[in-house]
Formats: sequence, structure tokens, C-alpha cells
Amino acid sequence: MSSFDLTLLYLVAAVIGVVACRFLKLPPMLGYLTAGVLIGPHALALAQNSEGIRHLGEFGVVFLMFVIGLEFSLPKLRAMRKHVFGLGLLQVLLTMAIATVGALLIASFLPPDWRLGWQTALALSGALTMSSTAIVVKLMAERLELESEHGKRVMGVLLFQDLAVVPLLVLIPALGAPPEALAKALGFALLKACLLIGVLLYGGPRVMRWWLTLVARRRSEELFILNVLLVTLGLAWLTELAGLSLALGAFIAGMLVSETEYKHQVETDIRPFHDVLLGLFFITVGMSLDWHIVVERWLLVAVLLLVPLLFKLGLVTLLARSLGATSGVSLRTGLYLAQAGEFGFVLLTLAQERSLLPPWLANPVLASMVLSMLATPFIVMYSNAIVRKLVASDWLQQSLQMTSIARKT
Repeated sequence: MSSFDLTLLYLVAAVIGVVACRFLKLPPMLGYLTAGVLIGPHALALAQNSEGIRHLGEFGVVFLMFVIGLEFSLPKLRAMRKHVFGLGLLQVLLTMAIATVGALLIASFLPPDWRLGWQTALALSGALTMSSTAIVVKLMAERLELESEHGKRVMGVLLFQDLAVVPLLVLIPALGAPPEALAKALGFALLKACLLIGVLLYGGPRVMRWWLTLVARRRSEELFILNVLLVTLGLAWLTELAGLSLALGAFIAGMLVSETEYKHQVETDIRPFHDVLLGLFFITVGMSLDWHIVVERWLLVAVLLLVPLLFKLGLVTLLARSLGATSGVSLRTGLYLAQAGEFGFVLLTLAQERSLLPPWLANPVLASMVLSMLATPFIVMYSNAIVRKLVASDWLQQSLQMTSIARKT
């Protein structure tokens, strides 16, 4: 199959998948995932998971991190600090701590060939802690829930998860170093990250503002977009050259642009590239799912699907409740954050590249993550019914919240 035929196939699959999801009122990301599964080498085998397409998927991750960095701002963090640095921080730290210890305990009962090192357990816990920003935010926006009590908490946790990706992008590659050089690798990676980020953030905003102003004075929309792409990919290349990751550089580029007056213009200009390339990333994820392994190891896949879902649901619900949310709001927050996320795939890929994941575990984990994301719209769709079934006083709590909002307005 020629490159043109392959590109056309991806576009046709993406269009059909997105149209089907729109018709079913589901997030388009699920259409990309499903399209990737169907045309991939493990299903209809219409296309192979080529290196070129995986590179396009990496560009999707780069632009996703750029947009996350673009939305990062100190005023936003201050406004949401209770949920970001309260619920979000606790969710990430406790999920990683409990999941790492739990994985090591379970692995200790397995045969020697199946046991996991603490590096593998830590990498897996980092992937586990992530939830899907792309899917959840889209669903909440369509359901007009972004300003609801559970919506604010969900957004706070998602924002902290996005921030937590940055140190994890530094940590996981370093974990792949030989045991005798691990401490040195971790320290060196941390030093490089601190130096590079410090230099970029110290003088970066002034240079970025000066450069974008210089470009904007040329009054050329094409030139402005090209320079935004150049800055994003250039800083991503710089961080990769320093032995870190493409995604880290893209995040820093977004942060630098967010400090300039051109932030909103850049958001508008970059959105089409971000959505299309992120869609290609989800297609490549779907293509990598081997359904033969799902069928052959269905019990392991089911355990890897249900245990993380129930664990994150229970942990987030308990944390939200302990921080003052009502039972109904706490349970809704847990339901919305229980699934795997796109950054989980990024961290999983990094772990595989550094040989942190044994072959027998990589595909089942990937399958469970894809299935949890496919289940997310249905969990959210029936969240009200689930909450009202389990929380008898939810209708009263909802009524009091509506009355309070009406009085404020």
C-alpha cells in the first residue's frame, strides 16, 4: 500500500468514526480509537502500524502538551487551588503510592519470571493515575457541567494530572537506567530538567513576547502560524536533545506563549492542528490493540480493567468526601475520573521504550486502558442514575445546590 493510499485510508476511517460518534452523541476521540482498532493489523488488517504513522501520533501528543501548557496560568491555579492542590495533589500521590505498593505485593506471589521491579511498578502507577482530559472535558461541556460542583472538582484533578505529567516525563526514562546507575540517572535527569526549565522560564517569556510581536507586525497569518509551529517543535526538539522528552518541550512552549498577549490568537490558530493530530494519535493507539491477546487473556484484561476503575472510583470518592463534598458530588467526581487517560498511553509508551514493561503485561495493560476509555461515555451517561441509586439524599442535595445558585444570581 502506497503512502497516499495509507493516508486516504486513515482519513476515511477517521471521518466514518467521528460521524458515527456524533450520531451517537459520543466524544470523537472514541471514533478515532474504534477506527484504529478496526483497520489495525490485529482486526481487519487494512493498514499496518507503520513508523511514519506513529510519528504523526507523537506530533499529536506534542500539540496536546502545547495546548495544556497554553491553558496553564497562575490566576487559573489560584482560582482553583483548593481542588488542584487539594483533591488533585492527593489523588495523584495516593494513587501512585498505593498502586506501586499493591503491584509489588501482588507480584511477590507470582512466578519468578512474572515478577515486577519497583521501577516497573512506579511507571505503571504513573500511567494509572491519569484520566482522560480529552474525553471527560468534552462530555462535561456538552452536559453543561463544567461549573457544577463535581465539574469544578473534576477540572481541578485533571489540571493537576496534566501538571504531574511533566515530572513523570523526566522520571520514567531515567527509571530505565541499569540498577547500578539508576540513582545517578535520576539525579542527572532532574538536574537537566531543572536547568533547562529554569533557563527557559527565566528569560523565555520576554524573548517569546518580543519574537511574536516582531512576527505579528508583518501582518501575515501564515507567517504567524508557521512561527508558532516552529517554536513548539523547536523547543520539543531541544528538550529531546537534552535527553528528556518531546512532550516536555511542547508544554514549556505553551507556558511561554500563555504569558504573552497573543495567547488567545494562538489558541484559535493551533486548534485545527491539535485536534487532527491528536485524532491520529488515538488511531495509532487503537491500532496497537491486539484483540487476540484480549481473547486469550480475557481474565487478566478484565482484572486490569475493573481493579483500576474501582480503585480510582473509590479513592477519588473518599478523597472528595473527606474534603467537604457531599456524597452525591463525591461519587460523581469519582465516576468521571475512574478511566484511563491519553497521557497514560504516553507514559506507557515511554516505559515500553525503556524496557520497563515485560512483554506479557504490555498488551493486556494497553487493552484494559483502551476499554476503560471506551466505557467512559456510558459511565458518564448513567452517572445520575448510579448516584441516585446509591445516594438516597442526592435529589435533596441537588435541589439545595440549585436553590443556592438561584439566590446568588
